[in-house]
Order: sequence, then structure tokens, then C-alpha cells
Amino acid sequence: MALDTDDIAPPPSRAPDLVQAVDLDRLSVHELEARVLVLKAEIVRVEAKIAAKQASQSAADAFFRPR
Repeated sequence: MALDTDDIAPPPSRAPDLVQAVDLDRLSVHELEARVLVLKAEIVRVEAKIAAKQASQSAADAFFRPR
């Protein structure tokens, strides 16, 4: 039986759509400001994820630290 690959999602892109290059010359001031707000929100989200992962790593390090 052959494998049906139509249902398999392609691997995620290395660069999320949010940060892909966009021709900024074509955007209005309002669109540029909106883009900045979206990017800033994404930065906050990513920084929160980094903090959570660092806390998890610190907890694991403390748990497995030799006594």
C-alpha cells in the first residue's frame, strides 16, 4: 500500500510569515504602524516564552544538580 502524502503538512518555514521581507515602500503609514504593533506584540510573546523556558531549565538544573 502506497503512502498518501497529500495529508502530510509541509514542514514549517524557518522564517515565520510575520518577519518575512515585505516591500515597505508599498505600505501606507497606517499599515506600517499596524505592522509595528503586530511585531511588538510578537516580541512580547516570544520574550515570555524565552522566560518560561529559562525558568524550566533552571528548575531542571536545580533538580539534577549533584548534592
